[in-house]
Amino acid sequence: MLRGLRLEGVDYARYQMTTPWCLLFPAQPAARLHFMAERGCWLRTPEGEWCRLEQGDAVLMPRGVEHALASEPGLSATPNGHCAFQHCCGEIAEARGGGSGEADGEATLFFSASLCFNVDAQHPMLRMMPELMWVHEMAVAEPAIPALLTTMACELALDRVGAGGILTRLADVVAAALIRSWVERGCGTATGWVAAARDPDIGRVLAAIHLSPSENWTVDALARVMHASRSAFAERFASVVGETPARYVLQVQMHQARQWLERDRMRISAVARRLGYDSEASFSRAFKRVIGKPPSHFRNTEPPIRATRPVDASPAGSASGRLADHSPPSVRRDDHEHPPAVD
Repeated sequence: MLRGLRLEGVDYARYQMTTPWCLLFPAQPAARLHFMAERGCWLRTPEGEWCRLEQGDAVLMPRGVEHALASEPGLSATPNGHCAFQHCCGEIAEARGGGSGEADGEATLFFSASLCFNVDAQHPMLRMMPELMWVHEMAVAEPAIPALLTTMACELALDRVGAGGILTRLADVVAAALIRSWVERGCGTATGWVAAARDPDIGRVLAAIHLSPSENWTVDALARVMHASRSAFAERFASVVGETPARYVLQVQMHQARQWLERDRMRISAVARRLGYDSEASFSRAFKRVIGKPPSHFRNTEPPIRATRPVDASPAGSASGRLADHSPPSVRRDDHEHPPAVD
């Protein structure tokens, strides 16, 4: 399942902030990763709680939720937190800011990355993940993660050719390692995708669905993957995953369809045929029921254009990733006009 979760783009910024400072990171479609290189800071969670990030710590927000970083708890983003950006290492932006005009302010160096996965935040895999994933909680189970973060810090600190490409690959590995560690350690809820991925039988079924989302997955076909009877499989899947096989397959297929439309610019009729629909009209109705908008909305929209700078700051001192949403898609056969993929 992790094999199907890939990064399609990574944007970086290096922050050098002098106390006092506070940066607001608004919600965004892309995931976000922070790594504290020198000194620590405070993180304001989406719930409004303040948590300490020490030097060497990192945190991943799989769904890019709103949060803030500050030199001390209770600060709010002000014009004093405004960052002045300049190019660093070609594809990497550098930001300096904060300070009250005094020369003795403590300096904090941290790196921020916007990570655009090939699936959007509503994909079943990302939807079940926690809003915040802490590296220091997983470093024991994944000893390679601190070494990878150290390598990332070295690449960012040195003005070398190809740093952006190397950082993209390192971030891909770090994100995958974090997610794998989280799954293996059973963090978060004991039901849903986490429990399903850890279940040797259901996990095998989910892997098959994610590896071949356009397959005509019937209950019988999925039951054969699990080596179980049709009724036993359907009952087991619903109890572990928390939804029926039909609903899960539907979500994965709809995300795939949206990706074909928005990213690959495929015709609606071609997507409908690829997913086994008898007509474009039945596919469009099914697509709108799940995604909330007709497929023409994504087909007629211009492909997202990536910004040349990963992170920017507003005059109010907030910093947000300018990363395009390369979200994926999904699809389901109309229950009345076409036999369902899974019942």
